[in-house]
Amino acid sequence: MPGFGVWQVGKASHGAPVPREQEYTVTGVGGLAVSASPGGEPGAVPEKPPGTPIAGRSPGQLAWLRLKRDRTALVSGGMLLFFVLLGLGAPVIEALYGKGPNDVFQGTLDRRGFPLGYAGGVSGEHWLGVTPRYPHDIFINVVYGLRTSLLIAFVSAIVTIAIGVLLGIVAGYAGGKVDAAISWVIDVTLAFPFFIFALAAIPLVSGRFYRPSEERPAWFLVLLLVGIFTLFNWTYTARLVRGQVLSLREREFVEAARAAGAGTGHILFRQLLPNVWAPILVTFSLNVPAFITAEAALSFLGVGLQEPTPDLGRMVRVSMDFLRGDPAYTMITGTTIFLLVLVFNLFGDSLRDALDPKSHR
Repeated sequence: MPGFGVWQVGKASHGAPVPREQEYTVTGVGGLAVSASPGGEPGAVPEKPPGTPIAGRSPGQLAWLRLKRDRTALVSGGMLLFFVLLGLGAPVIEALYGKGPNDVFQGTLDRRGFPLGYAGGVSGEHWLGVTPRYPHDIFINVVYGLRTSLLIAFVSAIVTIAIGVLLGIVAGYAGGKVDAAISWVIDVTLAFPFFIFALAAIPLVSGRFYRPSEERPAWFLVLLLVGIFTLFNWTYTARLVRGQVLSLREREFVEAARAAGAGTGHILFRQLLPNVWAPILVTFSLNVPAFITAEAALSFLGVGLQEPTPDLGRMVRVSMDFLRGDPAYTMITGTTIFLLVLVFNLFGDSLRDALDPKSHR
């Protein structure tokens, strides 16, 4: 019997040929299933026109399709895009809004120094109210604070991923003493407590370049925070990539590349790296919210960004002094950080499930 075709069941008793709609589609010889059903009924296997190409999808396309079907990914991704656009468009929003982060608005506070009106002075003039004691517009400060947090988090995540991938792929492929040396550095780095080291190192490094009475420029503190985050967080990416490369370096495609005379650089970055991009991408999406939280925590503790640079963590710390008289200030800034970190984590989880559908089982 042929593997696929259209067969007539036979002839009627009076010799008339069986009508076309009574033909049966037979599949399955050498295939995955055997079925026989009338060609015109539901369940029949439709025949493709000759020459119709078979549509294939890459792993990236399949992951994109799964991501688009995930409602959590769509909602969190939309909110994430909204926050990113707010941060990137901060100067444009300032021009349209007509208020800057350091503008002082007299006549908006009562005698005690708290905003007039309800919910911290929310009005058509000040969309999220004003700050106590020194009346600055909260909305434009939150927008610029988002830009600061996202800038530090994204730059730190990119540098961290780059260093971690480079050292991890070299350690996993080279093995031997190179792997032992890099693994030893990873273990030593992981032994340091991050926050304790950051609380001690940031003032110490700042004091080496600026006197206590001098104001630290924003660019210097941003670079310092990026350096601290990179120093302590490249190890997780390196360990992840090293483990993946250890399982891939003896695979057939690597052996074939060696036999063909491919160089080490070609094998590392053209053969091995494309096979570990999925966990790297997930790690990046989860590193960004971790850096946002860490930056806000350091600013809350007083060793992060300083005035006059808008910063969400410092806004929360300042708002704690006015919590009884103006709780809206704390709620607005705290909720902004919470939502920003939440949507990043939700999108990162959805991205992991899209890239590895078995991960959520």
